[in-house]
Amino acid sequence: MKLALISDVHANVVALEAVLDDIEARGADMVLSAGDVVGYYPYPNETVELFRARGIISIRGNHDRAVLRADPRGMSPVAGDAIMWTAFHLTASSLQYLRSLPPRAQLHADRIAVGLYHGSPRDDDEYVYEGQACKELLIMSHSQLVVLGHTHIPYVKKYPRGIIVNPGSVGQPRDGFPEASYSVFDIDTNEATNHRVAYDIEKVAEATRDAGLPDRLADRLFNGL
Repeated sequence: MKLALISDVHANVVALEAVLDDIEARGADMVLSAGDVVGYYPYPNETVELFRARGIISIRGNHDRAVLRADPRGMSPVAGDAIMWTAFHLTASSLQYLRSLPPRAQLHADRIAVGLYHGSPRDDDEYVYEGQACKELLIMSHSQLVVLGHTHIPYVKKYPRGIIVNPGSVGQPRDGFPEASYSVFDIDTNEATNHRVAYDIEKVAEATRDAGLPDRLADRLFNGL
């Protein structure tokens, strides 16, 4: 059984469509999302619709929470502008979907327990980079696979008791590569692999500017920073 792991789509439905096509080609059985379905980019309703249509299992990220509150406090001015734009443009159906998402999740896939967190088992808003991804997170989660998001930077850390995976960001990578990022975990081999998928960045950048969102959000897509 193969689990496709995604995170931080941030309303970039063009990147999500490309990733889901790649996931289908690799024969994954289930798609799990570590949150931040919306925020930043100009396709929030289309993104929610695609999550629903594909049966993606997702939790709620910090941008999703902020959009529901229409409250950008604690975020950068650029992120805050996107939060308020998204809150204004979301349909009632999309708002209902975001409200339905849990802040974290534990589930069983085949014969393993999976812990799904936007930040970490300690704190839903914690940034856990590769150097901080320790075996204690597996112990706290009571899981053999812990999936984290939030940092937009992919990595895999293996320990005797399990594996920690951050699949990076579908919608706004920050590791210096512009291609959309996701991972696949193969339960049979206990291996996780990261994959990068090219998509039409120019289309998203143009739509971002046309929507009146900050130019910085469009520009950063081209260099993955």
